[in-house]
Amino acid sequence: MCDDQLKQEIIQIEIQIQDIKKQQALLANRLKILQSKKDDLQSQYDLERMKSFRNVEDWDKREFPWSKEISKILKETFKFEKFRSKQLAAINATLDKKDVLLLMPTGGGKSLVYQLPAVVNKGMTLVVSPLISLIEDQLLALKRFGIKSDSINSATTKERRKEIHNWMTSRQHGLKLLYVTPEWLGKSKQFMSYLQKCFSANNLDRIAIDEVHCCSTWGHDFRKEYQFLGLLKPMFPGIPFIGLTATATMSILIDTQKMLGMDDCTVITAPFNRPNLYYKVIQKPSASEQSLKILEKLLKNNYKNQSGIIYTTTIKETEELTKYLRDADLQVMNYHAQLEPDRKKKTHEKWLSNKYQAVIATIAFGMGIDKPDVRFVIHYSMPKSMEGFYQESGRAGRDGKKSDCILMFALTDYLRILGMASSKVEENNARAVLNYSLDNRQCRRSLIASHFEEVWDQSNCNKMCDFCRKNTSLVYYDITPACKTIHEIISAANQGECKLTLLKLVNSWFRLSCKEFSLPPFAKPDISRIDAEKIISYLLLLNFLKIDKGYNLYNIIFYLQKNQVPTGKIEICLPASVDLKGFSRRDINKVKDLEEEIEPPFKKSKIS
Repeated sequence: MCDDQLKQEIIQIEIQIQDIKKQQALLANRLKILQSKKDDLQSQYDLERMKSFRNVEDWDKREFPWSKEISKILKETFKFEKFRSKQLAAINATLDKKDVLLLMPTGGGKSLVYQLPAVVNKGMTLVVSPLISLIEDQLLALKRFGIKSDSINSATTKERRKEIHNWMTSRQHGLKLLYVTPEWLGKSKQFMSYLQKCFSANNLDRIAIDEVHCCSTWGHDFRKEYQFLGLLKPMFPGIPFIGLTATATMSILIDTQKMLGMDDCTVITAPFNRPNLYYKVIQKPSASEQSLKILEKLLKNNYKNQSGIIYTTTIKETEELTKYLRDADLQVMNYHAQLEPDRKKKTHEKWLSNKYQAVIATIAFGMGIDKPDVRFVIHYSMPKSMEGFYQESGRAGRDGKKSDCILMFALTDYLRILGMASSKVEENNARAVLNYSLDNRQCRRSLIASHFEEVWDQSNCNKMCDFCRKNTSLVYYDITPACKTIHEIISAANQGECKLTLLKLVNSWFRLSCKEFSLPPFAKPDISRIDAEKIISYLLLLNFLKIDKGYNLYNIIFYLQKNQVPTGKIEICLPASVDLKGFSRRDINKVKDLEEEIEPPFKKSKIS
């Protein structure tokens, strides 16, 4: 075969190879599209299926063989006159040996849902709870009720463990509830061996998992140690599981259900709404001194002689706020995970006895807090997720009296949360809080309901949020020119090889000192710096700006960059209750049409 023939054959084969590669690329793309469509349909199917399990009227009755007994135990042992919303349904379902996922607001009475059935049944309920301090609080309460209960963990002595292990294998000892942490379950082979013996002896009645949302990688508080719990269902066939949480979307519940292997479980959701809680957002000034002054006035004027919690993001902030407020003659104390146990205990006790007006805390302070007269919960720093905000603010007003839930928002807090985010899920969680903080077009409860995929009628708020209470009407302003100016400033900075932090961008927009690059021609805005930061926040929310991370030796630095460019008929309209001088007003009906084109991509759909 001559060289020309060989060459022609090589060319023909190469043509065929390229053709096959093109077909492969087309098929790979088609596969990707179909897989994405399948995933979307599967999610939709799972949600619809989960919705079908939410019809719990059959469980919310008093016609079961145990109905008289549980009513008697409720009054005589737990000293309650009646069940709270959905408690009876969950108790009936678990006593009927059904797997249950219970979503109930903070203060709704989740613990009773597994504690009361434990008294009814003859055997033992295993309770998996994330914190030893929370377990200790539960055991103290159960001891007052005369219910035999205990816990086992790494601090338990060898002799004590042996005694508890013996209790587990026989009903004669009367152990009703045994508390363990998920870490202990995962690492103690000896304990798992005795749990198997407990099961074999027909002494294991149910397994209750508190803070069950920690199982889900989609959640705001995923914990690796909870993954071991996914092995329990096949190990103990026929044993009913009950998972409890105060904060989970339906998507997180679906993920949790799959992870635990709780197929066809009964999903019970108590109403998320706490009618006595008043929700409000306060825009924090740029200067920290002004923000601290606002906090001081709130404690001295609005909440004098009242009890509350102030949440911050970092340990350093708890110390700084505590010093400032104590210097202002306010009785407060900080609380965080790194404090000595004795110091934490004393702070908690002084707060419970009202010797401290408020605890300045990280999220380490909260689980198991059962103070009924908390009149205010203030998030001085932006929380990392709506789930966290809802759970933490829900610690207010457990006595049913009016209490305030205030979020103090600053864009710098949002940037700091992004710096802590280690996944796209955490970034989206932060964006959801940004949306809640900036949205002044609707009821705060509507925003919370939308996030948790609940339907909410705004008229039911009864003026218990800042939006529904205020009488001022919103005006929509076209901030598209501001977006274009900001984009021009960023382009000029990029050409000058300069990156812009929030402070530098705002200063440049106000034509303050700018030595690193030449500013383009534009008019200085006739608005406050707070309103300028709000405009920038809104542009971030709608993806007209994005954030780039930079690093130095000690910190993460956030730079603002251009993202989506407003083109064609797109107008970016900001709702505001203040006069934005220099910006054109827009008709509200026109705005509604335009908003469909720039809706935030993470906004959730409602589930009826």
